[in-house]
Amino acid sequence: MCLQFNSPESLHTQLKQKLKKKIYKGVYQKKIPSERELMEEYNVSRTTVRFAVSSLVSEGVLTKSHGRGTFISTTPVQDWLGTFQSFTETIKKTGKTPGSQLLFKGVIHDFTKVESRLGIKKIYLIERLRFADQIPIAIEKHYFPENIGKKLEKYDLDTAVIYDLLEKELGLSLWRAKQSITSSIVMENDAKNLNISNRSSVLMSERIIFDSKGHPIEFLNSIFRPDMFSYNVEMKRSQENE
Repeated sequence: MCLQFNSPESLHTQLKQKLKKKIYKGVYQKKIPSERELMEEYNVSRTTVRFAVSSLVSEGVLTKSHGRGTFISTTPVQDWLGTFQSFTETIKKTGKTPGSQLLFKGVIHDFTKVESRLGIKKIYLIERLRFADQIPIAIEKHYFPENIGKKLEKYDLDTAVIYDLLEKELGLSLWRAKQSITSSIVMENDAKNLNISNRSSVLMSERIIFDSKGHPIEFLNSIFRPDMFSYNVEMKRSQENE
């Protein structure tokens, strides 16, 4: 955990990266240690600590509260209902950096729920852990007809925007979607990937996307950390006479 004092990289930059790594790994849950504690732990000056912390505050990773300490910022990503877009588009609109980690890809069998949604027997699953500024906030499970999945697996699914691949590379039309949002207790393996307690509640989204002819292209099951993601909807009062 020591800093490299002979490194050409400044001490405050090294400290910043170490603090950031601990935050993203969940070592610090709500707030970071005090200036004095960080000075003693890393054997650095108060100035070095303040430079590192100020940089993280500027990035929105941390927020200061006078007299209380420095807290980890948990401003949630917000998505608006009414139009559907990719996770990558949603994250970019919030000013954060999107990221992905492929967890699984391949043909699955005996998944009645998905079979009934897509109306087919051979299902291809792409499961990815999704990040915003390196913080894991969602798990997306994309279910496709096998022929579509086989085409998608040729691409780098750790970095690709799947909707872009469907439209630009495969020539498919993403015309409309039906979506439902509920809540559930997270499964143990999903909790581990999202770095949350296995007793946590999560947002569950199910979305079916259709082409212009009404054929289902994808069934998407998404799990979101509720402290890091929210859905918004704009409404207006009906003008009909009551």
